[in-house]
Amino acid sequence: MRSPKQTRRSLFFATLGAFLTARRFATAQEDQPGSSDRPRRGDLLVVSEGDRAGALIVPDDVKLGEAPLHAWPKDPKTSVVRNGSRLNEILLIRLDAGEMDEETRSRSADGIAAYSAICTHAGCSVTGWLKSEVGDKDVLKCFCHNSEFNPRESAQVVFGPAPRRLAALPLAIADGSLTIAAAFVGKVGAQQAG
Repeated sequence: MRSPKQTRRSLFFATLGAFLTARRFATAQEDQPGSSDRPRRGDLLVVSEGDRAGALIVPDDVKLGEAPLHAWPKDPKTSVVRNGSRLNEILLIRLDAGEMDEETRSRSADGIAAYSAICTHAGCSVTGWLKSEVGDKDVLKCFCHNSEFNPRESAQVVFGPAPRRLAALPLAIADGSLTIAAAFVGKVGAQQAG
């Protein structure tokens, strides 16, 4: 019979081994050629975080009224996920088509709009989805300096110090999956200082 000390030691080493294996896989994926390339036309989209990380995104995965789904582009030919640069992280959000301006509607697919997850003020991650400081609609929010962006109007700044809207990513639907229809519209991330 094993002592409790041996059991804890075995559990510790098994857990450590699993962690190191997972970390090696993640590092190998990030170091793959093409993982830092910008999103391209025809790229698929995969979930970037949580228990579904890496899963292919279909339109039904993005629900009306829910917080944005965080995604990475994925090269359909090589299966390389373009997660080697945080500038590639994308926010997917389903909106009521009747509330979208024409520009947003023209870049959306089945009511789903896509924006860069990087704030244009200081390059922080845009992670919030909540009521605006200046209206009654939910907006995308960067908590670093409280910039807010209206996804219904091409992610225009509605509050805070951000100097410009979030970059938009035109979408399409192909073979039942969300795909990228064109490169980002607008500069991704913050302005360069000086």
